[in-house]
Amino acid sequence: MTAKTPLPVVLTGHHVRLEPLTLDHVPALWEALEPAADEVFRWIRPTPRSAGDLAGLADDLLHGPTRYLAFAVVDLASGRPFGWTTYLDIQEEHERLEIGWTWYARSHWRTAANTEAKLLLLTHAFEELGYGRVQWKTDVNNERSQTAIARLGAQREGVLRRQVRRGDGSWRDSVYFGMNIEEWPAAKARLTERLRKG
Repeated sequence: MTAKTPLPVVLTGHHVRLEPLTLDHVPALWEALEPAADEVFRWIRPTPRSAGDLAGLADDLLHGPTRYLAFAVVDLASGRPFGWTTYLDIQEEHERLEIGWTWYARSHWRTAANTEAKLLLLTHAFEELGYGRVQWKTDVNNERSQTAIARLGAQREGVLRRQVRRGDGSWRDSVYFGMNIEEWPAAKARLTERLRKG
């Protein structure tokens, strides 16, 4: 059985709403990002220095040669976006996709935002689209991201050496994590309980 192609959709939780990313989100996203842009983008890409730079990155997600389904992450209390996250490396035939190219404004680190955003994305991928595997990758030096991914219930699977060039020109080793459909019910229960406890 082939998984369904992810299409733009709105996914709503108690703390955040994921909605299809558009360039209209960029001014508010830049306002949320700018005070800590260097810290937020340390392990991702060259740090955007203006709303125009951020718009260029968003445009690459929306119209570039690589296939992404990008979501703005919106704080329900304020109604304002504070980051984005994507489905990428989407392989319907193999029932596999990746969650990545994620960033959140510093103001939303260590809050329920990441847990709920990932719970929404995982529920959609496994239960509505029929995927059997979700994967993540991150810089081998990005310990904060590795900890966050592991807390979702994903299994660390290994390191791909010299996997991608960093923004500064150096070569990055990438740590891969994965979660299979058989692991999803237990992971979902843990994530739901974590959100319930706040």
